[in-house]
Amino acid sequence: MRRGWRNAGTWAGAIIVGIAAFCAVFAPLLVPHDPFAQDLGKRLLVPFWMPGTDPNHLLGTDQLGRDYLARLIYGCRISMMIGVSVSLVSGVIGITLGVLGGFMGGRVDDVVLFAITTRLSLPVVLVALAVVGLLGSSMTLLMITLGLLLWERFAVVARSTTMQVRNLDFVAAAWCAGCSRFRILAGEVLPNIASHLVVVATLEIALAILLEAALSFLGLGVPPPLPSWGLMIAEAKDYMFFSPWVIVIPGVCLFVLVLGINLLGDGLRDMLGARSDT
Repeated sequence: MRRGWRNAGTWAGAIIVGIAAFCAVFAPLLVPHDPFAQDLGKRLLVPFWMPGTDPNHLLGTDQLGRDYLARLIYGCRISMMIGVSVSLVSGVIGITLGVLGGFMGGRVDDVVLFAITTRLSLPVVLVALAVVGLLGSSMTLLMITLGLLLWERFAVVARSTTMQVRNLDFVAAAWCAGCSRFRILAGEVLPNIASHLVVVATLEIALAILLEAALSFLGLGVPPPLPSWGLMIAEAKDYMFFSPWVIVIPGVCLFVLVLGINLLGDGLRDMLGARSDT
């Protein structure tokens, strides 16, 4: 564990994710202006590092005169909310199927493998586009749709690790003690595979954030006027040659957040792997 925290990438990822989580939780207290308030007289104000800036708008304003810093902070809140919610939904589905298939074996495992194979044959982006296009765009529908499409990695990892754990001595001791199957799964198997699932959860959060941004960019994700980073990039593409910062700022924030989550996931993988070797 100590060896893992000596990695600079782990610290960088933890700091980035910590700042994003802080902004997501305390967004209403951090925003300097209403992210939905429009002022066409102050449209496309430049950020603070450019000449002619307005000190009341540190990152300038967008094409409708809305404060960019406020929309950026609320966009971070939406991205983190969608990433965590999708990871929870997909985790519940994938872990349940993977643990049952790995522990029960036989026909149950065959059904789980068939479900995993079926899911892997479906293109996530196309299915999400079809569902959102048919049922309309909303943040709740987006979280449910992505959660139902991103569970296979949880299932594969949970199944393989459960198959390794189910034959160990402490599981046999629990059987001999008369514990029920549910008690063994909840009290013996899940705690011993949780470290692997935590790493998978970080990867799923990053993937969900990227997919949400991609769908919002196409106009089928978070509906306007909610300040999604993908939607901010889509709205700014018409001004990228004259005011390039309106597309650079949310793009860089999206890149840094996904990079930080992946760095933290790599650090957790190294730490948990080192601990299992000892």
